[in-house]
Amino acid sequence: MALLEVHQIEKHFGATQVLKDVSFELEQGQALAIIGSSGSGKTTLLRCLNFLETPDQGTIKVAGETLFDAEIPAARSEAAIRKKRLHFGLVFQSFNLFPQYTALENVTLAGKLLAKERADYKAGKKQILAEIEAQGRELLAQMGLSDREKHYPHQLSGGQQQRVAIARALALRPDILCFDEPTSALDPELTGEVLRVIRALADQRTTMVIVTHEMAFARDVADQVIFMDGGLIVEQGPARAVIEHPREDRTRQFLSRYAKN
Repeated sequence: MALLEVHQIEKHFGATQVLKDVSFELEQGQALAIIGSSGSGKTTLLRCLNFLETPDQGTIKVAGETLFDAEIPAARSEAAIRKKRLHFGLVFQSFNLFPQYTALENVTLAGKLLAKERADYKAGKKQILAEIEAQGRELLAQMGLSDREKHYPHQLSGGQQQRVAIARALALRPDILCFDEPTSALDPELTGEVLRVIRALADQRTTMVIVTHEMAFARDVADQVIFMDGGLIVEQGPARAVIEHPREDRTRQFLSRYAKN
């Protein structure tokens, strides 16, 4: 059984349809790269997976559990969506770190807020918070940032900020880690350090969905690639097959244009 099942997702913004009958599956431990031109629907799809946008049609399942069904109104409630977001970690293009918090505080903030809802929080507050901070330090160490835990975002490079954002997304142990063009806001010399972190996560068989414009990275790191155009999935398959030997004209044209830029 696939870990992630997306079936016939559609999304409109006013009269404009930005996702059209999008369906795919992702196995546990696989990395899926989504490629396509600006405006093809890639980011909207990612935001629908993380419930920052609500699909108009379709279903989303994780580990066999239906997280979203457009035919069930209760699936759209704020309380229901808040719980469903915990299945997905999202790393944004522009870091989105809280400037008033240190790197460690950014990583641990969500965990500390959720801990307050635990029945044993009052009795075990000290230990619970200590465990959350210990986990946060472990994640920063995994990102190569042990010596930056007390630094504020303005004291970090763009690559370091994005690695903090990755640690933050991992902190709640999501089933699926999502990236929205994680290197697009970085200078070229900083791109490599973030891609190396994502590559390491892929080697550890972290289940990931990555919207990216890094074609060589998608080819070498992803298990599967989806090419989108005009809100549609035009082609999907093994990463090297799609990027090196695309079957569809639109895929070939996109890759050809990209290779010239």
